[in-house]
Amino acid sequence: MATIKDVAKLAEVSTSTVSHVLNKTRFVREDTCERVNNAVRQLNYRPSSIARSLKGQRTNTLGMLVTASRNPFFAEVVHAVERRCYERGFTLFLCNTDGDVKRMEANLDALEEKRVDGLLLLCSEVNDDILSLLEAERSTPTVVFDWGPESDNVDRIYDNSPDGGYMATMHLIEMGHSEIGCVTGPLERRSAAERLGGFKKAMDDAGLPVRKEWIVEGDYDCKGGINAMQQLMALQDYPTALFVCNDMMAIGVINEAARKGVCIPDDLSIIGYDDIYIARYTTPPLTTIHQPKNEMAAMAVDTLIDRVDSKRDQGQVIRVEPRLVERESVRKAT
Repeated sequence: MATIKDVAKLAEVSTSTVSHVLNKTRFVREDTCERVNNAVRQLNYRPSSIARSLKGQRTNTLGMLVTASRNPFFAEVVHAVERRCYERGFTLFLCNTDGDVKRMEANLDALEEKRVDGLLLLCSEVNDDILSLLEAERSTPTVVFDWGPESDNVDRIYDNSPDGGYMATMHLIEMGHSEIGCVTGPLERRSAAERLGGFKKAMDDAGLPVRKEWIVEGDYDCKGGINAMQQLMALQDYPTALFVCNDMMAIGVINEAARKGVCIPDDLSIIGYDDIYIARYTTPPLTTIHQPKNEMAAMAVDTLIDRVDSKRDQGQVIRVEPRLVERESVRKAT
């Protein structure tokens, strides 16, 4: 493998001149630049990113930890993060933890050993072991999506789940529904609790009762929607409309409704949350609350790079705003 000394020898210049030409750190005569670039091509020379990082204390790399999840929301966020990293001139190292705390710890250690400039965490669950890992003394700047330890040292990117839950429920109310239920996510998660809170506030503001038996806790997966629909249909009466706190569970509800002969939206109106890509292709297409995944990803990457550049110590919380996407799963009640 060719070295910078080999390039310098072939181009008949010093190694420092080769460095200035490649890094554009100083004016070098055009004919000299041409000789250096010709030598680089002839020798197929590749500068060492490790050597550059040791000298400059920066690698232009970010690490991202993602827990295993079947929810396409995660894949869409990761795709947007990778695109933003490319736009900002950074390389992304992606690790999947499979929900294993020991694997997460190993990945965190490996990424820090690779001298990544910052870490992005997108996790589908939270427990005390994971929180302990994040709260440990780590020198790498970190941004977390959706949830994170209440720490002054960590930046957090949230969607405005209280407003999103309120918006979803108010849409059902404005469409004439008054008998409304809610399928929540796991209530130990911030987003699930906040979306349920938005649901209850909208019902209260409209003077409508919240029936406890019509609130079913799900798991943010299709199976949770199926189970919730089964539980609701086992009641003597069930609601005419449902706010389902993510699209994956809404797809499960739609599936079980079709199996039970319940027509959506004629018999039951449904609104989801997230606006994952496949939501527009359900039958009927799903009305939902759009999470701005591209914006969240860009803000997370930009915030992390800003943290790296500014050496900022104080963490911050950034909320992005959801919006309603009307499709065909909610009918106008008469």
